[in-house]
Amino acid sequence: MPGENLSRDEARERAELLSVDGYEVYLDLRSAVGESGEGVRTFRSVTTLRFRRTGTGDATFVDLVAPSVNAVTLNGRALDPAVVFDGSRIAVDGLADENVLVVDAQCAYSRTGEGMHRFVDPEDGEVYLYTQYEPADARRVFANFEQPDLKAPYRFEVDAPEGWTVWSNGAGEQDAEGRWRFAETAPISTYITCVVAGPYHYVTDTYKRVSADGTELVIPLGAMCRKGLAKHFDADDVFLITKQGFDFFHDNFDFPYPFGKYDQAFVPEYNLGAMENPGMVTFREEYIYRGKVTQAAYERRANVILHEMAHMWFGDLVTMVWWDDLWLKESFADFMGSFSLAEATRFTNSWVTFANNRKAWAYRADQLPSTHPITADIRDLEDAKLNFDGITYAKGASVLKQLVAYAGRDAFLEGARRYFKRHAYGNTRLADLLTVLEETSGRDMKAWAKSWLQTSGVNTLTPVVTYDAEGRITELAVLQEGGELRPHRAAVGLYRLSDGELVRYARVEADITGASTVVAELAGAEKPDLVLVNDDDLTYCKVRFDEGSLATLRAHLGDITDPLARALCWSALWNLTRDGLMPARDFVRIALDFAGRETDIGVLQMVHAWAQSAVTHYAAPDWRPEGGRLLAEGGLRELRLAEPGSEHQLTWARFFAAVASSEADLQLLEGLLDGSAAVDGLDVDQELRWAFLEPLATHGRADEARIGAELSRDDTATGKRHQVRCLAARPSAAVKAQAWAQVVESDALSNALVEATIAGFVRPSQRELIAPYAEKYFAVIERIWAERSIQIGMDVVRGLFPGLQDRPETLAATDAWLGEHADAAPALRRLVLEARDDLARALRAQECDGRAL
Repeated sequence: MPGENLSRDEARERAELLSVDGYEVYLDLRSAVGESGEGVRTFRSVTTLRFRRTGTGDATFVDLVAPSVNAVTLNGRALDPAVVFDGSRIAVDGLADENVLVVDAQCAYSRTGEGMHRFVDPEDGEVYLYTQYEPADARRVFANFEQPDLKAPYRFEVDAPEGWTVWSNGAGEQDAEGRWRFAETAPISTYITCVVAGPYHYVTDTYKRVSADGTELVIPLGAMCRKGLAKHFDADDVFLITKQGFDFFHDNFDFPYPFGKYDQAFVPEYNLGAMENPGMVTFREEYIYRGKVTQAAYERRANVILHEMAHMWFGDLVTMVWWDDLWLKESFADFMGSFSLAEATRFTNSWVTFANNRKAWAYRADQLPSTHPITADIRDLEDAKLNFDGITYAKGASVLKQLVAYAGRDAFLEGARRYFKRHAYGNTRLADLLTVLEETSGRDMKAWAKSWLQTSGVNTLTPVVTYDAEGRITELAVLQEGGELRPHRAAVGLYRLSDGELVRYARVEADITGASTVVAELAGAEKPDLVLVNDDDLTYCKVRFDEGSLATLRAHLGDITDPLARALCWSALWNLTRDGLMPARDFVRIALDFAGRETDIGVLQMVHAWAQSAVTHYAAPDWRPEGGRLLAEGGLRELRLAEPGSEHQLTWARFFAAVASSEADLQLLEGLLDGSAAVDGLDVDQELRWAFLEPLATHGRADEARIGAELSRDDTATGKRHQVRCLAARPSAAVKAQAWAQVVESDALSNALVEATIAGFVRPSQRELIAPYAEKYFAVIERIWAERSIQIGMDVVRGLFPGLQDRPETLAATDAWLGEHADAAPALRRLVLEARDDLARALRAQECDGRAL
């Protein structure tokens, strides 16, 4: 990986030297099928790159990661590939004012989801290809200048196996000789070019819109998936959300969708949620649901569809100069996903999900040692890869939500419209956005940006309330803590119990600044049972409670009628637990008392995940068995109480399976699988069967033959991933040794199967079984980072960190590795530092929980 890195300074120097007129890329993908012989399976890639010298100097380099280069020609002059190509770069010198570079190479198909990924469907043997490049893997498919500010138009030509269809960013057609030719794109960056090829199931539709002046906009729509998933593909709902999104963005952006057609491909073994390639968006195929799922799952998919659509403007039409300003696309897309979801689709409560789910990601990331400003310092591509994180996405989106409250919705959207028109097909920096927002809002955006975009860390807001003898508020102040005290536009809500419900009776919106802010408007109000700072979730902060409010939540959390307020309280209680201020067992008890009354499925799923984490990581070790027993008993109780056939029943069934461990629990799961037991209204479909089988494998009640029999029922790519995870989950030293070897000592597994194997290997109930691998982990991670792709390296370093060995000795071993490897790759050190922080946090929380005895 180090040899494939690209620094910001190198990119800046290259951008000062040249500009790109266009690419013509030919790919011969016919080698994707048939026997490959020995060695790496490759395809031919021929790139014709036209560029001009605009600065001083006559030498540069072109990016290409490939097994071999057949020929390189610059302005008709042949260059010796053995001399100019080092495996990741082609050195070129003797540049003219206008240049034509032709590179003929053999590029490798990928098994890691980077570059040109090749997937063989075990169900029918069909081969499927797709590309994934962000931030810099287009160079694994064709020679290029791999940096976002060197935009250019592209023409792709592809030879594919007979019977295949090929898609790219532009509209395509197959000529008489069988070659696929695609229309030239608008100027775009390398990382959002795309090719998808194979025998995909393809469905079409059309979006039409008539503007006020009578002009009709017509956008051809397409959606595709593997043939094996066609029977599950609800393309109509995908198209519905797509059309609603286009209506919303056209209404608010006043800039017609600029990239012609709009295809959406759901592809196998995808590393990301989705990717915003203009005209050819790619998604992970797990968004096609093979069994019954909740509306929360459909909401997540709709959010991703709209997130990627927002990128057509924020990121594709207008692109950041370098990855420092990654937030200029990801924060905006994350915000716009929830914004459009709430206003244009059936998912009108999307801000509840945002407050409870997305912000939890941001709060965690912002408290790690690797936290960074939203506008980050990205030195190179490895930094860029790791900065697709909770800061760039969820914190950035939260800050934009705050900006809308600060500047006003109309000013914010008018600023976006001017931004698109002023910088269409170009590249921008932070200052370009601030300029238009200052124009439209009249506010000093530089000061706002300094506080919110150029500093790191999360503030904590705590109410301090005093009362008079009659119980009325004499003063309510909000205390702000944190390294950087920021201006917050926040609401403070007062709630009281009335007829068994906890309802809001007063709300004031105020500017919270400095260490203490008195909310004068609330003086004289009747005494509340609950004071909720950041009511309606206008700002980005952690919320604390006064003692009276915390006591109210312990007894009445489920009585809060407003779902957003309830979600904010769940989130705040979880932050107290993570921060070691509330015993983990207290959070578990609150969850068991009130989760059964939670109406929002997405919030319920988060509470389930938090309760499991509380027992696994934050509870005192000697209380874990009791905590696990309580979760299982509570899960089964709520499963039986849930309305038959409801989403809540399905959610509780999955939770119960995840925490089941007793003999009786496991016997029930076995009975649900073989039909000897039933829960009224619960349909045990194939996905739920795997969810029930996994704990049986984990606890030694499903051997290889039993797992194989389930695969025979579901001999599909998804079934294979489930099988691999279950096999690695079995409680055997030999099984763990095999799983470790498959991931660490071999690169034969695809990215999806690496992920599944790691998930099976790491089981909280098997701490002692996997304890010997803690020392091995620190011995291998530097080699793994050097030898594997960055995606696999990240998966291994994060996934196999011995966090379940939650003892001071593990923390000491981590510190020893960090001390002895000060010169290790910064991105690798960041991953280990983050894992260390999680471990240290767990140990502090366990101390807090232990004091609760």
